[in-house]
Amino acid sequence: MGISIEEQIRVDLAVTFRIIAHLGMHEAVANHFSAAISDDGKTFLLNPKWKHFSRIRASDLLLLDADDEANAHREDVDATAWAIHGQIHQRLPAARVVLHLHPVYTTSVACLETPHIPAIDQNTARYFNRMAIDTLYGGMADTTAEGARLAGLLGEKRRLLMGNHGVLVTGISVGEAFDDIWTLERACQIFVTAMSCGQPLKILPDEVAEKTARDWEKIVDFSRQHFAEMKQLMIEADPSVLD
Repeated sequence: MGISIEEQIRVDLAVTFRIIAHLGMHEAVANHFSAAISDDGKTFLLNPKWKHFSRIRASDLLLLDADDEANAHREDVDATAWAIHGQIHQRLPAARVVLHLHPVYTTSVACLETPHIPAIDQNTARYFNRMAIDTLYGGMADTTAEGARLAGLLGEKRRLLMGNHGVLVTGISVGEAFDDIWTLERACQIFVTAMSCGQPLKILPDEVAEKTARDWEKIVDFSRQHFAEMKQLMIEADPSVLD
């Protein structure tokens, strides 16, 4: 007998926490990932408050209802996680998976006076005209009003560069969302490194950047396979992630 959709998503999401910790993209015991289980997106999985990514198992993930405000008062639910992920899953059913991180390079770019990722190579071009930008950071995002504001900024885009804060990426599957946020961090690392050379950047023409971004969108199987390979590495390193 095969495993259920929820069980599969639990495993994939738990593995993603392990991968992110392995790559050093996590921040202490902060940041959160979630994945919708129900068709309307409102029933979703979320990591418990302040548990290190490297220790998360499939069974640790909380099953929450975005319409149930009682979740805001649970001791195992972080207030910022509920505010952001709860509102996105309530308002944007197409956002099946939501990954929020503060990775070093992407957050550095988010701290620029004008947060922007220019298309200077194949990785950065993936995000050409495909990032929503928030420039109104006002402190910890721990209210439903703030979560609703962020959901509104995201709109139909899949990524939100959160000024003075970090980044949020959504996707239709865990694997695709993981590859996206990994490539985004790599793109920002390339951008920051190129800027450090002290020479003008050679920015790709708009038509080349757009073509490259569209080509990325045609190879979702690449993203899924990247995740599948990393998933296998994590399971082999510590099978407890499946528990």
